[in-house]
Amino acid sequence: MEYRHILLARDGAVGLLQLNRPEVLNALNLRLMDEVVHALQAYDDDDAIRAMVVHGNDKAFAAGADITEMADAGAMEMLTRDQFAKWDRIRKAKKPIIAAVSGFALGGGCELTMICDIIIASETAQFGQPEINIGVMPGAGGTQRLTRAVGKAKAMEMVLTGRFMPAREALEYGLVLKVVPVELYLKEAIALAREIAARPPLAVRLAKEAVNKSFDATLDHGLEFERKNFYLLFATEDSEEGMKAFVEKRKPEWKGK
Repeated sequence: MEYRHILLARDGAVGLLQLNRPEVLNALNLRLMDEVVHALQAYDDDDAIRAMVVHGNDKAFAAGADITEMADAGAMEMLTRDQFAKWDRIRKAKKPIIAAVSGFALGGGCELTMICDIIIASETAQFGQPEINIGVMPGAGGTQRLTRAVGKAKAMEMVLTGRFMPAREALEYGLVLKVVPVELYLKEAIALAREIAARPPLAVRLAKEAVNKSFDATLDHGLEFERKNFYLLFATEDSEEGMKAFVEKRKPEWKGK
């Protein structure tokens, strides 16, 4: 695919993806999201990549969906377009995805950050689901993921009033992992991605699956899933190497096998 609206780069075993429509605050149009899904899938399939970082620019991660593509659409057109179905491919990525957020992360932009596994925010970051202000509601998981992240009362307030949540409040409510100065947010995200990329890849993959399972399964089901993945890792060369290296007091050499 020819990429028009994103920029790609690599930092060792970390794949970087930058949303690049600065003239419209990185509004998420259909083409951009096709590119995001395609690029993240390529990273996920690349054995040399072990973690991913998605970011915008200092002013905006993404200020929402591109309203011009929806303004004249009818209900059946939106239903048959099913534009958010492709987002499930991001959610199902095997490798961890970190969102590095500065400025606006609104509407679809906020929903995209929440599909990622961890969010690092700059001090200027603002999260929100302001769809109510144009007569609609979140449609790419905002009502579900935001509620799981910050609780029912705060999610209700944000979804029903369109109020933005500044970075420090997002940290307080557990939506983001860390808040840092603007000049550091991307560096912090990359540093965390490098740290994860240095861990055994199969263990990282199964651990990510198990954590995510806690959000869509009963406790019994989640514990059963966790236990199965735990046992499976004992069949890997990496687990043997990790334990041997620990006993021998040396740094392990991960093979991803």
